Amino acid sequence: MNTQILRQLTAYAVVKIVGQTTQNINILFVNEVDNSLANVAVEVALNYVKKNPQLGLSVDMMYVEGNRTDSKDLLQSLCSKYGESLKDNRPPHLLLDTTLTGVSSETVKSFSLALGIPTVSASYGQEGDLRQWRDLSPTKRGYLLQIMPPADMIPQVIRSIIIYMNITNAAILYDNTFVMDHKYKALLQNIPTRHVITSIADDRDRAGQIEKLRNLDINNFFVLGSLTSIKQVLESAKNEYFERNFAWHAITQEQKDLTCNVENATIMFLRPMSDSSSKDRLGSIRTTYNLKQEPQITGFFYFDLTLRALIAIKNILQSGSWPSNMKYITCEDYDGTNTPNHTIDLKTAFTEVTEPTTFGPFEIPKGGKIPFNGNTYMKFDMDINAVSIRGGASVNTRNLGTWEASLNAPINVANEAEIKNLTADVVYRVYTVVQAPFIMRDPTAPKGFKGYCIDLLNKIAEIVEFDYEIREVEDGKFGNMNENGEWNGIVRKLIDKQADIGLGSMSVMAERETVIDFTVPYYDLVGISIMMQLPSTPSSLFKFLTVLETNVWLCILAAYFFTSFLMWIFDRYSPYSYQNNREKYKNDDEKREFNIKECLWFCMTSLTPQGGGEAPKNLSGRLVAATWWLFGFIIIASYTANLAAFLTVSRLDTPVESLDDLSKQYKILYAPLNGSSAMTYFQRMADIEAKFYEIWKEMSLNDSLTAVERSKLAVWDYPVSDKYTKMWQAMLEAGLPNSLEEAVQRIRNSTSASGFAFLGDATDIRYQVLTNCDLQMVGEEFSRKPYAIAVQQGSPLKDQFNNAILMLLNRRELEKLKEQWWKNDDVQNKCEKPDDQSDGISIQNIGGVFIVIFVGIGMACITLLFEFWYYKYRNNAKVIDIVESSEQQQHLGTIVKTVRPAGKLVKQDSLKDAAKGQTLRTRTLMPNLSKFQPRF
Repeated sequence: MNTQILRQLTAYAVVKIVGQTTQNINILFVNEVDNSLANVAVEVALNYVKKNPQLGLSVDMMYVEGNRTDSKDLLQSLCSKYGESLKDNRPPHLLLDTTLTGVSSETVKSFSLALGIPTVSASYGQEGDLRQWRDLSPTKRGYLLQIMPPADMIPQVIRSIIIYMNITNAAILYDNTFVMDHKYKALLQNIPTRHVITSIADDRDRAGQIEKLRNLDINNFFVLGSLTSIKQVLESAKNEYFERNFAWHAITQEQKDLTCNVENATIMFLRPMSDSSSKDRLGSIRTTYNLKQEPQITGFFYFDLTLRALIAIKNILQSGSWPSNMKYITCEDYDGTNTPNHTIDLKTAFTEVTEPTTFGPFEIPKGGKIPFNGNTYMKFDMDINAVSIRGGASVNTRNLGTWEASLNAPINVANEAEIKNLTADVVYRVYTVVQAPFIMRDPTAPKGFKGYCIDLLNKIAEIVEFDYEIREVEDGKFGNMNENGEWNGIVRKLIDKQADIGLGSMSVMAERETVIDFTVPYYDLVGISIMMQLPSTPSSLFKFLTVLETNVWLCILAAYFFTSFLMWIFDRYSPYSYQNNREKYKNDDEKREFNIKECLWFCMTSLTPQGGGEAPKNLSGRLVAATWWLFGFIIIASYTANLAAFLTVSRLDTPVESLDDLSKQYKILYAPLNGSSAMTYFQRMADIEAKFYEIWKEMSLNDSLTAVERSKLAVWDYPVSDKYTKMWQAMLEAGLPNSLEEAVQRIRNSTSASGFAFLGDATDIRYQVLTNCDLQMVGEEFSRKPYAIAVQQGSPLKDQFNNAILMLLNRRELEKLKEQWWKNDDVQNKCEKPDDQSDGISIQNIGGVFIVIFVGIGMACITLLFEFWYYKYRNNAKVIDIVESSEQQQHLGTIVKTVRPAGKLVKQDSLKDAAKGQTLRTRTLMPNLSKFQPRF
């Protein structure tokens, strides 16, 4: 007692010295077990009060410590301390609450609310997060105050960064220096960003945690914690996670530099900065009162908060605003309805304190529109830097801007270009299957691939704004489910979150849609078709000669010569022929003598539309000519008909024209690609037929049926089709090719004795036919399904890609791509048009006729040369002396005698020269008709 009186007298004397009155204040201080920094800061504040008597404060502190998860023990401790203070007539003027969150914070708030104790709380959360203080009356709002600590404000910078950089996904990792329980919903509310907020895993699971987050399509990482925690997280990440498609943001309360052992990384580093106007005071407090614990911003916040709360209570007491009849009740007296009704305006007193702050001023809402609780905090700036780390050492730090602590303040950018470079490029992982023309390897292409789907994805990327890296799936499959329900191919990659996009000629199937999502189709209704080797019809320039067999041609030639010879014989020996009755036919216009040459010419030309010309005069010769005409007419008609039929039959030589034709024959083998959608189709159709057969068999063999019912099932024809069962069995026996190249090679290696037909997607077959002249597409498409882009189930890319594809459809961009890759492709071969029934005869089959013409013209030219030579260089004709008589002159009339003296031609006028004694040598042109004797 004497000691207490002596202490009070000493304090009174000190106050008198400075001319002020010392105000005694009782404080009930409640803290969490792990919040040691608050203990240190409050102790420094009390020490500061003691060493600065001009403040006029004397503080009596009662300390209660609780566990964040144990409300019962904390409440008992509070009630015990509070009861002791009332018993000692030292009721607390203020409850200073530095609990952070959880049941400890809620317990303290429930305690202060129920007993009406003026409280200043430094717990986490905005107004809606303070569940016990949500619906306070205006009176209670005056003395139940909450000020948000810096660690509760710092996470808000993540919201500002995401808004500024338009980040669409984020992983927020934090350690025990931050409390994020209440941030899960509010931090990124109303922002279209997929995000995960989770605490940093321990050393054993940290690398796996980052891997799992990456598999959730996250490439923007925010790490909230101490520098040690940030270092551990960065060193747990793979080197590939620091490439351009990832972004790392390290956010801490500490003010030291960032260090970590990574090979090559550029990290956005954010740390708090103190108010420039308070740096002197901060340095003084650190050195004089030894407040050097990290993080400094939190320590000085508790220091300033405690000091400001004490001064506010002192001002209330000294102003006389403190109720003189202050009512206190104990925990035992409280029944839920008897809370004391106090009118203490602690909020105004707290706002009006003029004591300078150490790290930053308090931001207190002005006016009554914005609530005090959940909107009051200490102002400070976050310094934003780009830290480049090479080989485990920080080699460069560049300032990017600052962020002023606030609930919705934007970041202040100093270097816009630099901060944009720290944004993670939206790079999606694309897996594909090479299949022309959708996907083709091209080392010269930017991504190593080209094709219809690559062009499509590039156009979508221009709209959605992303980049991608493309890889070929290892097993070369789009995705099929085995008997155990396990998937392979691209579907497996999407399920395991190893791929973002599945690209290629991937069919939309119902079972695939149960595990992945598809966009709207970019290629509608593609069916299965048949590809076979194009039958090659052998062409021949002299194909028109093969219509008749060789022996027939020889017989025709023999008949030609025999008829010509017979006609010559008949004309020579018939008394009615022209050459034997010249006098009779001397007035006829046509005077044709059928020597052997004329007979050959007549029979030849009789076979042509030109005709043979004048027929023989004698009846026997005309019968021979008529017989030859009849023979020629039949031969020509038969040749023409057979030539047309021969060419037509060669064009109709197509063994298979539909799937039914393929199923009904056994000569040609057929199979789809192993693991393809076509294989799945035939396998399932066969299984369905087998199930139908079992159902029918069970029905027909059911003993419970009556005789009448069983008779209705008795049919002669098999009621269930086994078409696909036989086809599937034939496919298994033929062997399924593992690639399209293998299938094409099998088609080319097939022969007429054992052909091979490939069943696959019509688009693939159509492209193969365009680029290979020896292949053909047979039959109509069946089992038509659309092609679409595959994404992970629930991926936001589905809606984004849907909008982009619909835009491309409206612009007719997809039709242009089809034109480019199926009609204007540079690699397609310019194949010869196959013969069609409606087409004419090709030059390859009728060109021999032109050769015959050229051969005939050539022979005619040679004959002309021979005739010219023969005429010019033949021996002189035999000449005889002419003895003219008056009888002969009268009988012959004037006869032109061809005389050739010295190689010249002389006419009848030359006879005049004979009178002059010249010798004339003439050639007899006609025998003496008087000496004609019949030759029969």
